[in-house]
Amino acid sequence: MTPEPAYWLAWSQISGIGPVILQRLHQHFGTLAAAWTASPKELQAVAGMGGQTLSKVVQQRNQLHPATIFTQHLNSNPHFWTPGDAEYPRLLLEIPSPPPLLYYRGTVDLSENSGQKSCVAIVGTRKPSEYGIRWTEKISIALAKNGFTVVSGLAEGIDTASHAAAMQAGGRTLAVLGTGVDVIYPAKNQNLYKQVLEQGLVISEYPSKTPPDRTHFPRRNRIIAGLSRAVLVMEAPLKSGALITANYANEFCRDVYVLPGRVDDYPAQGCLKLLSQGATPILRELDELLKALGAIPQLDMEPQQLTLPMPSPVALPELAPPLQQVMDVLSSQALPLDLIVQQTGMPAGTVSASLLELELMGLVTQLPGMRYQR
Repeated sequence: MTPEPAYWLAWSQISGIGPVILQRLHQHFGTLAAAWTASPKELQAVAGMGGQTLSKVVQQRNQLHPATIFTQHLNSNPHFWTPGDAEYPRLLLEIPSPPPLLYYRGTVDLSENSGQKSCVAIVGTRKPSEYGIRWTEKISIALAKNGFTVVSGLAEGIDTASHAAAMQAGGRTLAVLGTGVDVIYPAKNQNLYKQVLEQGLVISEYPSKTPPDRTHFPRRNRIIAGLSRAVLVMEAPLKSGALITANYANEFCRDVYVLPGRVDDYPAQGCLKLLSQGATPILRELDELLKALGAIPQLDMEPQQLTLPMPSPVALPELAPPLQQVMDVLSSQALPLDLIVQQTGMPAGTVSASLLELELMGLVTQLPGMRYQR
């Protein structure tokens, strides 16, 4: 029997079929194996499956053999996840265009994939100032020591500083590449790449031996944003790729934090623009940032307060059935939206609307990364 990942691979090789349509096919048919055997008329019911795309599907599908392609692919790409796999990073499933194939090398931590361990992205210019490097290292070390995984793109400058500092502090880091996971770019980061394999994970949506391509790097930025609870932009000119990552973060409802700079500094211009658009500034004392990210929720609590008896639970008002069903799932531990949808068994739209209503009633709190708790 041909495994489901083989159909993700086969579908991704049909021209005109990208991550968005693949997600729609998966949602419509339940599995991509079922979509593979669907008739043209059945495929037409999927949004985005126009006449030209449908023609390519019908023509190319007859020439592809999923089981054969899958076996050949595994020889050079033994490690990858598809959105249909239980290990696929849960936060990536929240975005509209999750990579159909996500290749990886290094040490897997399934608590990151499940969203139990939070990832925070640090991005910025390839030509940072001493100020940018100093604060990148300081923040990366603080995040690593407080249990966060630092995500970046293994590029020169801010990316390199964030990876190196997080590992220096004994933390984990994820490097999202615009090449295959076996291609080191820039070449000068070879030693850093080897360290990441030991203390973290290298990730890419491109198969092995894929060389650098200028079109790949903007696309990989959506993965950096999608994997992370929040995105921190350290230094970025107006045309920096870090701004693309920040835009994706806004689109994906991730929090964006920015290191402020001087108005006449070239590397600060993109950061100042983000601040004018509502991004949160990173201030000198990092306690507020860590609190907002969930690392130190009650930093100033006095020891004697810990021994006080818990207050009696407050009686909930009578709720409509959908609201009550959502409340039954929630607890004091934050849960991601997709898990709430799964546990309630209700449509995602109904769950989202119920969460919003419960939030307005003061019964639910939304945390970064579309997580909710009582």
